[in-house]
Amino acid sequence: MGQFNRIGIFAKRDDVQIRDTLLTLVQYLTERQYPLYLDCHAGRLLQQTCYETQELTQLIDLAIVVGGDGTLLSAGRTLSAYNIPVVGVNRGRVGFLVDINPQELDQQLAPILAGNYHEESRTLLQAEAWRGERLLGQGKALNDVVIHARDQIRMIEFTTYIDKKFVHTQHADGIVVATPTGSTAYALSSGGPIMHPTLNAIVMVPVCPHTLTQRPLVVGGESLIELHLCNNRPINSRVSFDGHNDIDLESGDCIHITQSQDRLRLLHPQGYDYYHILRTKLYWGLQL
Repeated sequence: MGQFNRIGIFAKRDDVQIRDTLLTLVQYLTERQYPLYLDCHAGRLLQQTCYETQELTQLIDLAIVVGGDGTLLSAGRTLSAYNIPVVGVNRGRVGFLVDINPQELDQQLAPILAGNYHEESRTLLQAEAWRGERLLGQGKALNDVVIHARDQIRMIEFTTYIDKKFVHTQHADGIVVATPTGSTAYALSSGGPIMHPTLNAIVMVPVCPHTLTQRPLVVGGESLIELHLCNNRPINSRVSFDGHNDIDLESGDCIHITQSQDRLRLLHPQGYDYYHILRTKLYWGLQL
């Protein structure tokens, strides 16, 4: 064995199409005598003993995620707090984060297990939802924190403060507050910029703003962002963390967003090239 001794395998929820990849991965690691620990999704697919994610954090020193970016986001939010490095095997649709080819496990995974890899430190966001002095809930996001109207298609009105300084009040369908990792997700589809993952920054992208001069705004990673839902426009809304763990909001509620102290250790094969990923996934240079 190499640098890593106890490996956890995380799988996309209830996706039988990845079962063959899981079997191949488990066989590959078992033949090399790595102790393996499966999360509940992988365990159910393979009908083997499995563990809850929280249990796995105490058992493993490397996580291999089989699925798409969403699967890695889910595992990464928890594993980031325990400094456990993560490798992604791509069985999803896009794959900005999961870049191991299932057909090239030996060529790409073996060097990583031996300690030859490219490591990135990806930032996360920490957000809290407040109603006056009452904390409604909180959550972490590797991609983005999103505020949007719920149960209806209507604009919401909110006021933005950065480091306690008034920025603006705007009408929009919502707002995406994203990490550099999340800049190629919902923020990009809403017209935001692509940010290199190493940047210490946060981007705020309005979704369908009523005023066309309301443009995406990039701020420093240490910024405190406060979004206050205006009382004079009583639209029920919602805040989501990476598209999950929704908290329902009312007019007058406030969201506080900062950069989390946790970082995700994301491992790639040697020779990893972020710009190659962009060219491939966004079809840059494709002849139409």
